[in-house]
Amino acid sequence: MADSGSGFSAAQRLVDLAEAVRAVPELPRAELVALLARHGERPGDLTAEVFSEADAAALRAAARRMGEVLGESGEDRAARALNALFEEYATCPRLTRHDGHPWHLHVDRGEGAGWDGWFLASGALVLAGLLTVHGRVAWGACAAEGCGRYFLGAGPGSARRYCSHTCATRARVAAHRRRKRAEGAH
Repeated sequence: MADSGSGFSAAQRLVDLAEAVRAVPELPRAELVALLARHGERPGDLTAEVFSEADAAALRAAARRMGEVLGESGEDRAARALNALFEEYATCPRLTRHDGHPWHLHVDRGEGAGWDGWFLASGALVLAGLLTVHGRVAWGACAAEGCGRYFLGAGPGSARRYCSHTCATRARVAAHRRRKRAEGAH
Protein backbone atom coordinates (compact mmCIF):
# COMPACT_ATOMS: atom_id res chain seq x y z
CA MET A 1 0.00 0.00 0.00
CA ALA A 2 1.28 3.40 -0.92
CA ASP A 3 1.95 6.30 1.36
CA SER A 4 2.88 9.89 0.61
CA GLY A 5 5.06 10.60 -2.35
CA SER A 6 5.22 12.38 -5.65
CA GLY A 7 1.81 12.70 -7.25
CA PHE A 8 -0.34 11.96 -4.23
CA SER A 9 -0.58 12.88 -0.58
CA ALA A 10 -1.28 10.58 2.34
CA ALA A 11 -3.01 13.46 4.15
CA GLN A 12 -5.29 14.17 1.21
CA ARG A 13 -6.00 10.44 0.81
CA LEU A 14 -7.00 10.32 4.46
CA VAL A 15 -9.33 13.30 4.15
CA ASP A 16 -10.80 12.14 0.83
CA LEU A 17 -11.56 8.66 2.15
CA ALA A 18 -13.01 9.88 5.45
CA GLU A 19 -15.09 12.49 3.62
CA ALA A 20 -16.37 9.98 1.05
CA VAL A 21 -17.54 7.66 3.84
CA ARG A 22 -19.01 10.59 5.83
CA ALA A 23 -21.02 11.61 2.79
CA VAL A 24 -22.02 8.03 1.82
CA PRO A 25 -21.70 5.79 4.91
CA GLU A 26 -22.08 2.57 2.87
CA LEU A 27 -19.81 3.70 0.04
CA PRO A 28 -19.64 0.76 -2.39
CA ARG A 29 -16.43 -1.25 -2.63
CA ALA A 30 -15.99 -0.18 -6.27
CA GLU A 31 -15.99 3.49 -5.26
CA LEU A 32 -13.48 2.79 -2.49
CA VAL A 33 -11.29 1.03 -5.05
CA ALA A 34 -11.50 4.02 -7.41
CA LEU A 35 -10.63 6.44 -4.61
CA LEU A 36 -7.67 4.36 -3.46
CA ALA A 37 -6.45 4.01 -7.05
CA ARG A 38 -6.60 7.81 -7.52
CA HIS A 39 -4.32 8.06 -4.50
CA GLY A 40 -1.70 5.70 -5.85
CA GLU A 41 -2.70 2.25 -4.67
CA ARG A 42 -1.54 -0.46 -7.05
CA PRO A 43 -4.22 -2.21 -9.12
CA GLY A 44 -2.99 -5.60 -7.88
CA ASP A 45 -3.69 -4.51 -4.29
CA LEU A 46 -7.27 -3.57 -5.18
CA THR A 47 -8.55 -6.82 -6.70
CA ALA A 48 -11.53 -8.51 -5.07
CA GLU A 49 -9.22 -11.23 -3.75
CA VAL A 50 -6.93 -8.75 -1.97
CA PHE A 51 -9.52 -6.07 -1.12
CA SER A 52 -12.74 -7.96 -0.43
CA GLU A 53 -16.21 -6.73 0.52
CA ALA A 54 -15.29 -7.49 4.15
CA ASP A 55 -12.13 -5.39 3.76
CA ALA A 56 -14.25 -2.58 2.31
CA ALA A 57 -16.61 -2.74 5.31
CA ALA A 58 -13.67 -2.64 7.73
CA LEU A 59 -12.12 0.29 5.82
CA ARG A 60 -15.41 2.20 5.96
CA ALA A 61 -15.51 1.69 9.75
CA ALA A 62 -11.88 2.86 10.01
CA ALA A 63 -12.71 5.94 7.91
CA ARG A 64 -15.57 6.77 10.30
CA ARG A 65 -13.19 6.42 13.26
CA MET A 66 -10.62 8.64 11.54
CA GLY A 67 -13.44 11.11 10.87
CA GLU A 68 -13.79 11.51 14.62
CA VAL A 69 -10.12 12.52 14.78
CA LEU A 70 -10.53 14.87 11.82
CA GLY A 71 -13.42 16.53 13.65
CA GLU A 72 -11.27 17.14 16.72
CA SER A 73 -10.16 20.77 16.96
CA GLY A 74 -8.37 20.73 20.32
CA GLU A 75 -4.64 19.97 20.12
CA ASP A 76 -4.49 17.97 23.35
CA ARG A 77 -7.58 15.89 22.50
CA ALA A 78 -6.28 15.31 18.96
CA ALA A 79 -2.91 14.19 20.33
CA ARG A 80 -4.62 11.79 22.76
CA ALA A 81 -6.76 10.36 19.94
CA LEU A 82 -3.70 9.91 17.71
CA ASN A 83 -1.71 8.29 20.52
CA ALA A 84 -4.59 5.87 21.08
CA LEU A 85 -4.49 4.93 17.39
CA PHE A 86 -0.71 4.47 17.55
CA GLU A 87 -1.06 2.22 20.57
CA GLU A 88 -3.72 0.12 18.91
CA TYR A 89 -2.65 0.02 15.25
CA ALA A 90 0.79 1.39 14.58
CA THR A 91 3.53 -0.68 13.09
CA CYS A 92 7.07 0.57 12.76
CA PRO A 93 7.23 3.10 9.95
CA ARG A 94 10.01 2.78 7.45
CA LEU A 95 11.47 4.89 4.70
CA THR A 96 10.80 3.55 1.25
CA ARG A 97 10.77 4.58 -2.36
CA HIS A 98 8.88 2.69 -5.02
CA ASP A 99 6.90 3.07 -8.22
CA GLY A 100 8.75 6.26 -9.14
CA HIS A 101 7.91 8.03 -5.86
CA PRO A 102 10.64 9.73 -3.79
CA TRP A 103 11.63 8.58 -0.30
CA HIS A 104 8.66 8.67 2.05
CA LEU A 105 7.43 7.17 5.30
CA HIS A 106 5.47 3.98 4.83
CA VAL A 107 3.50 1.80 7.21
CA ASP A 108 2.68 -1.70 6.09
CA ARG A 109 -0.09 -3.98 7.15
CA GLY A 110 1.36 -6.43 9.60
CA GLU A 111 0.77 -10.14 9.21
CA GLY A 112 -2.99 -10.66 9.36
CA ALA A 113 -3.74 -6.93 9.66
CA GLY A 114 -6.32 -5.50 7.34
CA TRP A 115 -6.88 -2.39 5.33
CA ASP A 116 -8.55 -0.80 8.33
CA GLY A 117 -5.45 -1.13 10.53
CA TRP A 118 -3.24 0.17 7.72
CA PHE A 119 -5.54 3.15 7.18
CA LEU A 120 -5.67 4.01 10.89
CA ALA A 121 -1.90 3.60 11.37
CA SER A 122 -0.95 5.58 8.26
CA GLY A 123 -3.62 8.20 9.01
CA ALA A 124 -2.39 8.65 12.57
CA LEU A 125 1.17 8.98 11.26
CA VAL A 126 0.29 11.68 8.75
CA LEU A 127 -1.91 13.65 11.18
CA ALA A 128 0.75 13.46 13.89
CA GLY A 129 3.23 14.83 11.36
CA LEU A 130 0.91 17.74 10.57
CA LEU A 131 0.37 18.46 14.27
CA THR A 132 4.09 18.51 14.99
CA VAL A 133 5.08 20.51 11.90
CA HIS A 134 2.38 23.15 12.28
CA GLY A 135 2.15 23.16 16.08
CA ARG A 136 -1.63 23.04 15.85
CA VAL A 137 -4.45 20.94 14.48
CA ALA A 138 -4.10 21.44 10.72
CA TRP A 139 -7.32 19.72 9.70
CA GLY A 140 -10.97 19.92 10.61
CA ALA A 141 -14.63 19.42 9.96
CA CYS A 142 -16.39 22.40 8.43
CA ALA A 143 -18.13 24.55 11.05
CA ALA A 144 -20.78 25.80 8.60
CA GLU A 145 -24.26 24.70 9.59
CA GLY A 146 -25.30 21.65 7.61
CA CYS A 147 -21.87 21.00 6.07
CA GLY A 148 -19.34 19.12 8.23
CA ARG A 149 -17.00 18.27 5.30
CA TYR A 150 -13.47 17.30 6.34
CA PHE A 151 -10.57 19.44 5.13
CA LEU A 152 -6.86 20.04 5.51
CA GLY A 153 -5.97 23.52 6.73
CA ALA A 154 -2.20 23.50 6.89
CA GLY A 155 -1.62 26.86 5.24
CA PRO A 156 -0.32 30.01 6.90
CA GLY A 157 -2.45 32.07 9.23
CA SER A 158 -4.91 31.03 11.86
CA ALA A 159 -6.59 27.66 11.92
CA ARG A 160 -9.37 27.18 9.38
CA ARG A 161 -12.93 26.54 10.47
CA TYR A 162 -14.55 26.04 7.08
CA CYS A 163 -13.97 23.66 4.18
CA SER A 164 -14.27 26.39 1.54
CA HIS A 165 -14.68 30.11 0.96
CA THR A 166 -18.31 29.38 0.07
CA CYS A 167 -19.06 27.89 3.49
CA ALA A 168 -17.12 30.66 5.28
CA THR A 169 -19.06 33.34 3.41
CA ARG A 170 -22.38 31.60 4.01
CA ALA A 171 -21.61 31.40 7.76
CA ARG A 172 -20.58 35.09 7.92
CA VAL A 173 -23.73 36.18 6.09
CA ALA A 174 -25.92 34.06 8.38
CA ALA A 175 -24.20 35.53 11.47
CA HIS A 176 -24.64 39.04 10.09
CA ARG A 177 -28.36 38.43 9.47
CA ARG A 178 -28.79 37.02 13.00
CA ARG A 179 -27.14 40.15 14.47
CA LYS A 180 -29.35 42.43 12.37
CA ARG A 181 -32.48 40.55 13.48
CA ALA A 182 -31.35 40.75 17.10
CA GLU A 183 -30.70 44.48 16.80
CA GLY A 184 -34.16 44.95 15.25
CA ALA A 185 -35.79 43.08 18.14
CA HIS A 186 -34.54 45.66 20.67
